[in-house]
Amino acid sequence: MGFPPKSRTAPASVVRSSATTQRKKERRTGGVEVGSLMRNWVRAAVLSALGAAELLFSAVVHVGYAFYVFGTAVAADVAGSLVNRVKAGAGAGGVGGVSAIDGEDDAAAVLDGSVPPIVLVHGIFGFGKGRLGGLSYFAGAEDAEHSHARFGRTYARGHYPCWSSAHPAHFVGHSAGAQVIRLLHQMLHDGAFQGHETAVSEGWVLSVTSLSGALNGSTRAYADGMQLENGGRTMRAAGLLQVCRVGSVLCHWLDLPWLNRYYDFGFGHFGMSRRVAGGAKGLAGLLRGANGAWGPFATGDWILPDLTIHGAARVNGRLRTFPGTFYFSYATRCTTRTPGGGGAAVPSGSMGIHPLLFLRAMQMSRWRYPAGADPPYEGYRDEDWEDNDGALNTFSMTHPRIPAEHPSVMEEEEDDGGGGRPLRPGVWYYRIVEADHMAFIINRRRGGALFDKVYDSIFRNCRRVDSRSAPPPTVPNQAEQLTPGQDIVATN
Repeated sequence: MGFPPKSRTAPASVVRSSATTQRKKERRTGGVEVGSLMRNWVRAAVLSALGAAELLFSAVVHVGYAFYVFGTAVAADVAGSLVNRVKAGAGAGGVGGVSAIDGEDDAAAVLDGSVPPIVLVHGIFGFGKGRLGGLSYFAGAEDAEHSHARFGRTYARGHYPCWSSAHPAHFVGHSAGAQVIRLLHQMLHDGAFQGHETAVSEGWVLSVTSLSGALNGSTRAYADGMQLENGGRTMRAAGLLQVCRVGSVLCHWLDLPWLNRYYDFGFGHFGMSRRVAGGAKGLAGLLRGANGAWGPFATGDWILPDLTIHGAARVNGRLRTFPGTFYFSYATRCTTRTPGGGGAAVPSGSMGIHPLLFLRAMQMSRWRYPAGADPPYEGYRDEDWEDNDGALNTFSMTHPRIPAEHPSVMEEEEDDGGGGRPLRPGVWYYRIVEADHMAFIINRRRGGALFDKVYDSIFRNCRRVDSRSAPPPTVPNQAEQLTPGQDIVATN
């Protein structure tokens, strides 16, 4: 007679204990999940608040500085007008007040080409002669010897009517102005001027000088609001660039003569004036959405997309370094490396950096390309783009690097463009200058002795290559980077 089989059912006390343990485990797991979600939410909220605070601070600083410059120009005009009236009342025969733009054509000096002129090209928020009263974008450096309409303003008379390959010109561009020069140079080569296709050539440009030039874009463009997702073609819904967009749209839509007298964003050929676009409905169309319903911000036909790294790579893909043209570049830097190998980039000092640029220099040195996103070019490294001048990355300013390296030679400061080894066309001669992005514009006194030294070097380089030899017969599209003493290797 056998024993009955043991029951496989656990005692009731064991079952109750197991259920209690399971419930405690579930509560702990749920608590962990809730805690994790709360921490993520708090982190996101803090980052959003910091981002909003940063945007507000940047907007206030930039708008405040803009009004400061504008107010300075207006005050100078008013003071000048009062002085002239006093002189006139005293019978001193005072001259007329500042005529910001109306008499610009009549006052234009016509050059005969006996000496190649030096043309200064301003950056993205720059202004030409007569704008902002008597204020000079290049801070008086020019006084030293050394779906829109196709065309904008038509000038009755140019300064250099004999401009040609027989009478070429030097071009010096600050910031975005450097890429504007390179685009013009390529268009001259391509014959992209209707009615003058065979008359123009790259030989019309004797030399190109980039001063803090945006030759390869800037990480600042992304930090200020350009989107990575579509190759830097459009803006995010919130960002400093949106503030600038709204301001420029309002300025053009209002179309106030007295305001246009002082500043013009250069979008007149888009028909954004209230007289063309219409009243409130037209303004709403220009402001609608992140990029507007029409106008430059809707089409992408404006400068900021080309100032992203993605955009610069697209532009550089069709811009050549021509073998008959001399190239010079002054790359600025206001950051330094912390002690130790691989130290981080930090602003080099609070006293020497423009207040508008100190925080921006710190932000740029900390900016990182998003993990998991496709890099803008092969071989991209964040550390290459850390050093900057508060607006552009020093790595971007030396010479065209992306999507392919152009021939270049780094110069030592003591070379100083004078009398040393012969300069070769088709090569970018560059040097690093310890200064911020605004050291060589607007305020000459702020730049001090370095201001005069840099412009003396620029003008000396231009005069040094005035009598160039005939260019080589080939025109390279891309070339390998050169080292000092190496011959130019051109490829068709």
